[in-house]
Amino acid sequence: MGSVAASIQGLQRLDVTRVPAFEDNYLWLIHGLGNASRQVVAVDPGDAAPIEEALLRDGLTLAAILLTHHHRDHTGGVEALLARHPVPVFGPAGERAPLPGHPIPRRGGDQVDLVALGLRFNVLDVPGHTAGHIAYVGHGALFCGDTLFSGGCGKLFEGTAAEMLRSLDQLAALTPATVIYCAHEYTASNLRFAVKVDPDNRALAEYESQVRGLRAKGAATVPTELARELAINPFLRSRTPAVRAAIEAHAGKPAADDAEAFLWLREWKNGFRG
Repeated sequence: MGSVAASIQGLQRLDVTRVPAFEDNYLWLIHGLGNASRQVVAVDPGDAAPIEEALLRDGLTLAAILLTHHHRDHTGGVEALLARHPVPVFGPAGERAPLPGHPIPRRGGDQVDLVALGLRFNVLDVPGHTAGHIAYVGHGALFCGDTLFSGGCGKLFEGTAAEMLRSLDQLAALTPATVIYCAHEYTASNLRFAVKVDPDNRALAEYESQVRGLRAKGAATVPTELARELAINPFLRSRTPAVRAAIEAHAGKPAADDAEAFLWLREWKNGFRG
């Protein structure tokens, strides 16, 4: 568990507490700004117990809950939290599965405006991992659930490769200094695959070495920064000549278009056991 901060030129620093859960999940507590810093917003609380522990330990008050998608490891703690903390819940409007807590529906183009905490987040539609997955961006930070990971992206459980590619294109267009709060500690395994795809990428090789050192000490590798991901993440770089050539060489044929190349890359990763 630890506190991390996102900053971007012209914006106040965003204080975020990392809350580990299950085997490799990260839940996030976003602190309000200014005098509201002891109030927090929980992002994807799949387990109530570690959230409650963090609130008690740090003297925090839960003020709201943000959900990115319906998977249980992101929503499983909502009802228990609401039983003790009757706070508003915001969640995706377009999911096929029900969400606990009767969330206030949000879709791309909407905002979550938490005036008392000094926080405002824009909502992005980022389908692919699930049909109605959303992300929250604001104050120099991105809370993207299982859409984008450091060195990787989410599996295509409900969406198509074309949808995920468009979703990642949206995220790639954000300010490069954006700090990315993803939901899993998948970085080391993602980078073992990325190095296979893009072996001549010096920035990737250096980052993979850095991550191996961090994980050897049990340290977290996220949040990450968009500028880094644009340089090393093959799922953000599937159109670059080196990555596209590797995809087509692995498939043994040319891709019809960018979406097909992305699909082959995702399928390659699904079967990778490096």
